[in-house]
Amino acid sequence: LFDTVTVFMEDENEEAVFRIVTTLRQNPLEGLISKESPVGGALLGHKVGDTVHIQVNDRYGYDAKIVKIEKGPDDEDLPITKY
Repeated sequence: LFDTVTVFMEDENEEAVFRIVTTLRQNPLEGLISKESPVGGALLGHKVGDTVHIQVNDRYGYDAKIVKIEKGPDDEDLPITKY
């Protein structure tokens, strides 16, 4: 939790960077994804070199290879998402 993860998405031939945060601090437009989201849930517990399957909904999913993980501290300064 609070780590920054770089993944390579083979279907799109590009990298994406995500920071895994709590649901209260999620902001997908800023790359802050919830640990309960499809991406966050798929990444948790894996290591560099692992390929994970991200199931977005019943009909669509994709694979992503974990390229880099940067350990991050709990950042209490991240804003809480407004509902």
